[in-house]
Amino acid sequence: MLIASYNPAGMGDNLIVLTQQGTEYTFSQQENVVQFINKNEEVIGYNFINISESLDLAHTNGQVFLTEEQVHILNNLITAADFTSTLTVDNTPKFVVGYVESAEPHPDSDHLQVTTTVVDNDERIQIVSGSPNMKQGIKVVVAKVGAMMPSGLIIWPGALRGVKSNGMIVSGRELQLPNAPQVPGALILPEDFAPVGTPFDAQSPAAQALFE
Repeated sequence: MLIASYNPAGMGDNLIVLTQQGTEYTFSQQENVVQFINKNEEVIGYNFINISESLDLAHTNGQVFLTEEQVHILNNLITAADFTSTLTVDNTPKFVVGYVESAEPHPDSDHLQVTTTVVDNDERIQIVSGSPNMKQGIKVVVAKVGAMMPSGLIIWPGALRGVKSNGMIVSGRELQLPNAPQVPGALILPEDFAPVGTPFDAQSPAAQALFE
């Protein structure tokens, strides 16, 4: 997993790269590279200071989809700073068209549902959803683990009231689609929108036209 973010207005000329979730961590800095380590002594991310000296991110604000060349440059910075753990390119799509195969009441909630959602031909994941329009047999947009929402929220593995959830079924409002209803509820896609497993690009003409 590789999640990168660059927000010069809020964070200065720093690139934040996360490789896994972590709330308790220590850090060490060598030159312009800060390494974050969790309590299990695993590297969970890096902060690259004055990143514009190494990467051209002049027209970037928010999530950065790093290329192999950019990751190679970052790994050179890590090595030059005498850190040993390096980054691996992650080009797998994090927003995909999904299909809710089943939706069952949560055992400890009167408004949550536990879904089995197909996100590829041979991949099914369990997602707990609080969407009031959630039901079996609908085509939806799934933010998989590792996705960064337009708000900056990162989707990590988690649990809701004791039931594991590995992703999120998202709404048009959460995707910040034009004219999306500003109320809770999953974005239900037309049956002919795209096959299950297709990457979902919120900036594509098809996505932008969903609420016209």
